[in-house]
Amino acid sequence: MSTKLSVNINKIALLRNARGGMVPDLLQFAKDCAAFGADGITVHPRQDERHITRRDVRDLAQIFPSSNCEFNIEGYPSLDFVRLVLDAKPSQVTLVPDTVNQLTSDHGWDVKANFKLLKEVLYEFHLAGIRSSLFIEADPIQLEAAKEVGADRIEFYTGPYAEAYYDARRHMQDVNKTVEKFKSVLSLIEELELGINAGHDLNLDNLKFFKANIPNLLEVSIGQALVRDCLYYGLENTIQMYKRELA
Repeated sequence: MSTKLSVNINKIALLRNARGGMVPDLLQFAKDCAAFGADGITVHPRQDERHITRRDVRDLAQIFPSSNCEFNIEGYPSLDFVRLVLDAKPSQVTLVPDTVNQLTSDHGWDVKANFKLLKEVLYEFHLAGIRSSLFIEADPIQLEAAKEVGADRIEFYTGPYAEAYYDARRHMQDVNKTVEKFKSVLSLIEELELGINAGHDLNLDNLKFFKANIPNLLEVSIGQALVRDCLYYGLENTIQMYKRELA
């Protein structure tokens, strides 16, 4: 099974915002990603709008989803975020437990501790026909709770995997240990009938190995690494390089 590639375009918005104006053109970049083979576009609007703005979300919602490219909105389920998602009606919403000033996502949900909030919000998204995913770690207790609150999918937080994989390769150690925790919960996830997404620090070095060990991986969301690779390889080549790793 090939895994879908969703391109996170936050860094393109950050580059645009650094100088103001509309260069680079975020909407054109998203369209080009789709034209070059991306299966989805991901954005993570934050409260301070330091990269993706609310206007960006609404503008992108007019373009995506199309039949070939989905639109995924990530973020913490504040009242403002929930309203934005319900207005935009993306293919998927991915809830992330970020604080207001957090630089980047660095942990998964404690679903048990946020049970009421997540259950209420996911119910609203379900009524609106929006597929939902929870950014989460490979913890059986949290995975079971994710099912209980009504999530359709989970998104594995792969930051620790990426770091462990890099260290193992550098020190010529066994890389199989880097995916043991994820593999240990696959049967539970299948039993719970949850879809599997993944994201954070995945790149051309570690993506193929992760995919090979998570056979039912539906989608990965990649931003910083992919944008960085574009500087060397160009956008079209880079998207195709990532797609080959997921085939």
